[in-house]
Amino acid sequence: MSALVIDCPTGLAGDMLLSAFLDLGVPESVVHEPMQSLGLGNAYLFKVEQSDSGGLRGIRLTVSNQEQNPPHRRWVDLRKLISEASLSSSLKANVLNVFCTLAEAEATVHGCSPDQVHFHEIGAIDSLVDVIGVCAAVESLSPGKIYCNAPAVGHGLVKTAHGVLPVPVPAVLELAKRHQVPIRTGEDLPAVELTTPTGIALMAVLANQFHRPSTMEVEGIGVGLGHRLLDRPNLLRLIRIHEASKVEAGWQELVIQEAWIDDATAEELASLAEQLRRAGALDVVHGAVLMKKQRPGTAVIALTTPQQAAALRHVWWRHSPTIGLREREQGRWVLPRRSGTSSTPWGLVRAKQTRRPDGTFTLKWEQDELQRLSSESGLTVAELRERLFLEAHSFVPEEDWRC
Repeated sequence: MSALVIDCPTGLAGDMLLSAFLDLGVPESVVHEPMQSLGLGNAYLFKVEQSDSGGLRGIRLTVSNQEQNPPHRRWVDLRKLISEASLSSSLKANVLNVFCTLAEAEATVHGCSPDQVHFHEIGAIDSLVDVIGVCAAVESLSPGKIYCNAPAVGHGLVKTAHGVLPVPVPAVLELAKRHQVPIRTGEDLPAVELTTPTGIALMAVLANQFHRPSTMEVEGIGVGLGHRLLDRPNLLRLIRIHEASKVEAGWQELVIQEAWIDDATAEELASLAEQLRRAGALDVVHGAVLMKKQRPGTAVIALTTPQQAAALRHVWWRHSPTIGLREREQGRWVLPRRSGTSSTPWGLVRAKQTRRPDGTFTLKWEQDELQRLSSESGLTVAELRERLFLEAHSFVPEEDWRC
């Protein structure tokens, strides 16, 4: 399952978040199409540029207003506009939820009803692009979960349409309180507004957890840059990760089939094992047993799934001399694993990666591959294992996790 991690060391703003989505690979059309559905396709200019902040690269987004007489949109106007647009139901719900969250917070701090709220900056076209664009980007990626660490809010004073306000501004503080969003402040942060009401409202609606996951298997990184010049890189990182299921091990129903045979040659037993594997046996083992009349024999045990049990029974009757077959149901716990290749000094080598309950990974190279490398390199299998442990590099999976 893919998840998103939002890392906001210098705050959370809608344009930085949208920039990070674009840097992660979300097409610009994902933003423009819903804006056109709202009848606002010609109301803005959209400039995306590669840039840097504090020596670190990223995407910086600039949205310019092209409206002749930009209206001061009220929440009631926005709600009607969005509700009547031809957007997907999930996108429409998220966008309405973000603006409703903003309206309720603004109404609380200004002492009025949500329908009376005038979205001064929020109703401006750039903020509309930010909210709709981020919600559309999330829908396009469809992450299973969104994590967000505590955004830095800054400190000091800021000029707004309501005059000079303390940082964090009242709407940000109200949103943090209402939605239990942790925020980070202090004298070690720049004395400016770092997190906007739009940014925190987006996370209040879209984020599932406000902390980083304990382990991250990184699949992609998007970096969104802010416009303000700070004493440190002004950026937001959007990290796409693969998050394995919470089930640390899977339970598997099995069938054990067993026969004791004292009248077959070693060659016939080897052929039987091969036929059982071809029919779907997960494993076949042999063991020495002492049978009746003190005759030495071989216990042949096959491990299979309930679905393949009948097919294996036909193999026993056709390819072995046994006239009886023990069968019992059993189960096992198996850890998640996946096959792939590992880069080594001898080229790509097939291997199997296992995820342990503590979040660590182990890698085991396929025995056939080790034998091949041994014959090619002149090294023993034991020497190869030791060398591979030290010198093998990036594992590239060829399948998703399975149990």
